[in-house]
Amino acid sequence: MLPILFSIGPVHIYSYGLMIAIGILVAYSLVERKFRKFGLENGRLEWLFFSVIGGGFLGSKLLYWITRLPDIPNDPTILTNLGDGWVVYGGIIGGFIAGWIYCKNHGMDFWQIFDLVIPNVALAQGFGRIGCFLAGCCYGVEMKSFGIVFPVNSLAPSGVSLFPSQLIMSAFDFGLFFFLEWFTSKKKFKGEVGAIYLLAYSFGRFIIEFFRGDLVRGVVNGLSTSQYISILTAIVGIAVIFVGRKRSKENHES
Repeated sequence: MLPILFSIGPVHIYSYGLMIAIGILVAYSLVERKFRKFGLENGRLEWLFFSVIGGGFLGSKLLYWITRLPDIPNDPTILTNLGDGWVVYGGIIGGFIAGWIYCKNHGMDFWQIFDLVIPNVALAQGFGRIGCFLAGCCYGVEMKSFGIVFPVNSLAPSGVSLFPSQLIMSAFDFGLFFFLEWFTSKKKFKGEVGAIYLLAYSFGRFIIEFFRGDLVRGVVNGLSTSQYISILTAIVGIAVIFVGRKRSKENHES
């Protein structure tokens, strides 16, 4: 809708990158408050933050390259273009792995940190989806009765009415953030908030994919790459909840 917010000479300020930056900064500031509240070392948070962000960006780009493997021989710029081509699920997986490695190497309780951080990940994603809307990426299917028409300078097809998938997902992510913040005080074991996030996000992402019109990431047997990943992450979330609640019950009985 508005890929470039403004320019200062030859320097362009892109809406997508700006919204990503805002989401990360807001999420970081909120997590920092949580660290102080629970008496955790803030110095560690900075390096954990950089590790998770680095792993997230790497995972996001790697998964995009994997989904575009058949196209790379004909268009090698896919490997060098950093302006677009990011997959949220790759970022989640990459950030999760990087965070686990950092916590393991520094003697931190990963599941405790996971529960503290993950609501703010949903918050950052909400801002990111607004960036998607402004840039025109991750657009929805064509609609006849209602929708949003993007201009010619957007990544989305112009002149046609499209389902506002970015805004729907943004609202979902913001709603998930508030729900997880509320649920935090009611969790029964460490890791339950993170597991609920995986389960809820997987469900929401699986549904919204049916209304996505950007099929460049590939579709197999009627389901997109992200929908297959949604199934796997939902299973992981269910498994964590099952094992965690079972152990919690055993601890209370013993």
